[in-house]
Amino acid sequence: MKINWKVRFKNPMFWAGIIVAVVATVTAQLGLSIDSITTWSQLFVALKEAVCDPVVVVAVVTAVYNAVIDPTTKGVCDSKDALKYDKPKED
Repeated sequence: MKINWKVRFKNPMFWAGIIVAVVATVTAQLGLSIDSITTWSQLFVALKEAVCDPVVVVAVVTAVYNAVIDPTTKGVCDSKDALKYDKPKED
């Protein structure tokens, strides 16, 4: 799997996609709302429930996979041009 991870990690939109994928999936699968987690202990309990539930784990892995792949290329790899980038391309 050839993905230019250095450039992805520098791109804030990549991180936004990952965070939304994880938070939305976990809250939906556990039936939570963001405003129901008001303390750190509630957050850690929710995370423990998520990690212990195989359905949530599979859903999160699938959501993260979908956030990582580039749908404009065949397969999972980045394009040859994208592999040469040192920073996210600006249009």
